Amino acid sequence: MEEHNTVNLMRLLSDESTQSTLSLDSCEYYQTEIFDQLPSTQACRPEQNRQGVLEDCEAFQGSPELGEKLTNGHLSKGPRDKASTQPLRNLAMCMQAKRDARDRRKMEIRNIGFWESWRRSQSINRKRVWEQIGGTLKGLLPWQHTLHTIEGRLGVGVKAYFVFLRYLIYLNLIHCALIWGFILGPTTFYGRSNSSEPLKFEGNDSVLDFFLGSGYLDRSPVFFGFYTRGSLNLPCLNTPLLYLAGIPTIFFLSLIMVVRRTTVGYKHTWMLGKRYSTNVSYKIFCGWDFTIQDPDAATLKHSFIKNDLKLFLEEQTFSLREAQRTLSQRVHLYLLRFILNMLVLVMLGGSFCLIYFATEISLRESGHHWLVSLFLQYLPPITITFVNLVFPLIFPKISSFEDYSFTMQVNATLVRSIFLKLASLGIYLFFLFSRLRPEQHQCRENQFGREMYKLCIFNFLNTFCTTFLLDYPRKLLREKYPTSLATTLVTRLLGKQRFPITFNVLDLVYSQTVTWVGIYYCPLLPLIGTVILLATFYIQKFKVLRCCVVAQRMFRASSSSVLFHFMLLLGLLMAATTLGLDLYQQDRALDNIHMSSCGPFGNGETVFNVTGVCVDSLPNLAQSTLRYLASEAFALPLILAEIIILTSYVSRGRANQKAIERLKDMLVMSSSDKRFLVKQHATMLRRKKKTRTVHSATIGEDAPLSPLKDPNLHAN
Repeated sequence: MEEHNTVNLMRLLSDESTQSTLSLDSCEYYQTEIFDQLPSTQACRPEQNRQGVLEDCEAFQGSPELGEKLTNGHLSKGPRDKASTQPLRNLAMCMQAKRDARDRRKMEIRNIGFWESWRRSQSINRKRVWEQIGGTLKGLLPWQHTLHTIEGRLGVGVKAYFVFLRYLIYLNLIHCALIWGFILGPTTFYGRSNSSEPLKFEGNDSVLDFFLGSGYLDRSPVFFGFYTRGSLNLPCLNTPLLYLAGIPTIFFLSLIMVVRRTTVGYKHTWMLGKRYSTNVSYKIFCGWDFTIQDPDAATLKHSFIKNDLKLFLEEQTFSLREAQRTLSQRVHLYLLRFILNMLVLVMLGGSFCLIYFATEISLRESGHHWLVSLFLQYLPPITITFVNLVFPLIFPKISSFEDYSFTMQVNATLVRSIFLKLASLGIYLFFLFSRLRPEQHQCRENQFGREMYKLCIFNFLNTFCTTFLLDYPRKLLREKYPTSLATTLVTRLLGKQRFPITFNVLDLVYSQTVTWVGIYYCPLLPLIGTVILLATFYIQKFKVLRCCVVAQRMFRASSSSVLFHFMLLLGLLMAATTLGLDLYQQDRALDNIHMSSCGPFGNGETVFNVTGVCVDSLPNLAQSTLRYLASEAFALPLILAEIIILTSYVSRGRANQKAIERLKDMLVMSSSDKRFLVKQHATMLRRKKKTRTVHSATIGEDAPLSPLKDPNLHAN
């Protein structure tokens, strides 16, 4: 008799194994039961039924039942329809889920008809084409490889500086196009007035005029006095009106672009940076910069993370120490801060006095040697640069005595530096407007334009000399004589060569503010600024790649973008205010003997009355409409419209804030679900382990009886 021995194969699992041996039916039952027990399901049960939650879960997981619901029309239109038209490679699914989605789309095509399937396929093709075009255009951006190299070696913060510099180049190129369209182009095609002198070199012209803005350059299209009425002299189309339309257009377009960049960056920073507390786990597990390519930069990144953790601990220690201060300690601290702030104000007042004396000496200069004359002409820019170079080095020392946290010390130094930079320029403009008087046969606007021209030129010369006469020799000295006494002394006094992002951005904002202030008096100043910014880009590229090392503290790119554009917005507002006050002063002092008449607004015309002839030539309806828009009666509907627009934006902002709060709650509930599932899984493993232990003990008790039942063993 043949005996059939049946062998039962069992998969052995270790105690550490996390694989389940439950059957499919039990898994489905367990999944259904545990889904009802999730904290998120229990929390949202009063608001929505269980069927809706199951539908959302199935839609998220890409279950097979979703295809049946799509074909039967159970799912509402909205995000699912939008997801169904996206390419499969853009969906966050595994390969099997993507195959199922592809099969469901084929089934939908059979049910929806030829026209609807053709429309969806065309929509997908258009999206792919636009993505390819966008990627191609992004690859054509200038200096893309250079920015990638800078980002890899020095981090995202230094790259943000160069991206901001490139943005200013684009902005100035747009200004150049508007200047050509409104001012330079019509003057080129229609000529100037018959009384204007031809543009040519004279005996007194020299190379020095290109540094001072005098001589040939003063008579060229660079300055205000070149543009006079030509053959284009229609009532509503002439040189003064085009000049008047071009300058406000530039300011208005700049305002729109800068405000847009500022608000977009602030929105992302507010949602992602300020509203979430960055804990220690985020700093450890998410603090790495994956764009780093240089091994030395990777080594330094470890120290950055370590310094960031040390800074976090220092902030916590400072908070505890601040909470333990007594009343007398607080009084002494507030008194010390008051004294130090008064010291800062005294320093600012001293810098303003230096600028005033430099302006006085520069305006009174005459009859000196050409080299002395050049120095005196550039004395105000030299003084402003000296003040902006020395005082920002003193401000951190003052902040260290005020017993602020490190973040507060950096912010206080930055605010004082911004105020110093813009205030020094503002006080110089104030002294210039109050003391500048037109000389004989000279245009006052040209004189002011020359001052702005010299500020731009000297700012570029300062950047060039700092890089090639200070930073690069220091680098060569450190490479060739690393152990010499001079190298050690220079390193101790000046420290390592690093790239201060904030102060370099302040230089860019200062240069762009000068361009905006002088664009009315020197129309080609944006073109000069574009050339200067291009040269500055390559000079700073050479500096950061050849001379500088990575900074000790990383500058965040998200917050830096908002800060950069906010400072640029302050510079634009300062430039617009300065120009408006000067034009208003010219209108009130039109009959003053000190006011000159040159350029497009000659013969008693100003920017305020040049439109009178054009308005009088229009029909009566247009005249009444324009006068109503310029009257005070239009202020009421304008204010009402602004109130309605602001109310709508505030309502949208509150709705978005509520949506963000709900998303935060969903994140919290998601983490609660994960903890609950981990707990349930651990409980299930403990139960299986206990079951296997009992089963093993039962087999061990029955083991001695098994040899007696085996006939082969009994025969042996």
